[in-house]
Amino acid sequence: MDEPRHVAAHLARNLISLRNVRNLTQDGLAKSSGVPRSTIANLESGDGNPSLTVLTKVAGALGVPIDELLASPRAKVRKWSQEDIAAQAAGPGVTMRPLVPEPVPQEMLTVMDFAPEGAMRGSPHLPGTREYFTCLEGKVTIVVAGDKYDLVAGDVLGFPGNVAHSYRNMDAERPARGVSVVVLAKAGV
Repeated sequence: MDEPRHVAAHLARNLISLRNVRNLTQDGLAKSSGVPRSTIANLESGDGNPSLTVLTKVAGALGVPIDELLASPRAKVRKWSQEDIAAQAAGPGVTMRPLVPEPVPQEMLTVMDFAPEGAMRGSPHLPGTREYFTCLEGKVTIVVAGDKYDLVAGDVLGFPGNVAHSYRNMDAERPARGVSVVVLAKAGV
């Protein structure tokens, strides 16, 4: 068991590392966690003695369990089983789940599974957003601003994410699968 002074040092190191990996400033982490920026700065200095509530809020904002904030140096390895990653219906015969189960700033990474004839409309994003769809299995047709693109396994389609778009597996017998990467534009830019 680590001494309390070591735990504070681990917290400081881990917090700085996790915040930087997620491209967050102290202000950004403070806003997303609901914890004052001065508290974040205090924790990162190694002088903090946070409450369980503060640890829970900061861990939640970073998308990690509390023990990852307090852990001694070790390889940052975590395994998620398929059941740990929530899937959601996105349209008739379309299921989506995160490709990466931790937050990735300014990006959405999603695995899309299409039942035979499964279809969905894409959500328009801010101007400047860019979307990429990689077909992994089967055939997926994507309509972007009225133009139709047929993709087979290995094909990639890139398009502006702020225009109307939709996805469909045209095959009545076989499922299809793809990966969607959305690079979000920053608001006000």
